[in-house]
Amino acid sequence: MLHVPLPTLRSASKWLIQHHGGSILRLASINNVESWRPAQAEVVQPRQLPDGLLEVRLAGESEDDLFLLEVATFPERRIGDQLARDLMLVYLDRGRWPEALTLVLHPKGKVRAPARRSLRSRRGLAGCTLKWRVVELWTIPAEQLLQTGDVGLIPWIPLSDYTDPPETIIRRCREEIDERAPPEEKANFLAVTQVLTALRYKKDPLFRILLRILGGKQVMIESPLIQEIVAENTLATVQQDVLEVLESRFGKVPADLAEQTRSLADERHLRALIRKAVSTPTLETFRKELER
Repeated sequence: MLHVPLPTLRSASKWLIQHHGGSILRLASINNVESWRPAQAEVVQPRQLPDGLLEVRLAGESEDDLFLLEVATFPERRIGDQLARDLMLVYLDRGRWPEALTLVLHPKGKVRAPARRSLRSRRGLAGCTLKWRVVELWTIPAEQLLQTGDVGLIPWIPLSDYTDPPETIIRRCREEIDERAPPEEKANFLAVTQVLTALRYKKDPLFRILLRILGGKQVMIESPLIQEIVAENTLATVQQDVLEVLESRFGKVPADLAEQTRSLADERHLRALIRKAVSTPTLETFRKELER
């Protein structure tokens, strides 16, 4: 049986930010968007990059505003640390403060996501207060989102507020995707809607029925997003295989050599390097093979 993995929440959210970021702004009641585009990921320290950074032209404005986006699964208190780091990284890179919002997907007890963070030096001679908008998805009426006609909002609807049976809401989501999604994006829309539906209903007996409404495994097979994730996972596995062979023979692999190996994106070349890692007499000899 073919195993087709669901994309992670992070990869699903990233796809929605990159392709339908303007719709996420609507969730934060920012409705006067004339145009938007994802900003280039030029900020240093890539592991600490925000989930999204958009360049947005609002109605009546002559220049773009920056909007920083973070998507949080639950309203954890560490969101404050993440947003503070994001804001400072963007400020250092762009020389101006972005607007900022965090979209929280699902409640968790009585915990609320923080909307500000105050920082001060140990002796109090320096400090600042950072703030952002928090959007709690489960407080937004599903009907309000359905009535917009914005297909970019549809994947978020399973996590919104409604009293109708889940099957009814999910069928309406499917109808909206079938009617409004561009043909080349339809499979991706269904795939990411499955991911967000899973966050709320994975332990519910209805879950299998809801996934079938959204196309089930066939959608996963057809989705370019899923194909990309599978390819990335395969590549990462082969890269790790190369490094594990080297480590078993020579001990800890130098950081620069490991980074160079992980930067390779040709699977066939990487598989050839596994054989070379098995037979190479020294790490330096292997390094020369990488540089060819």
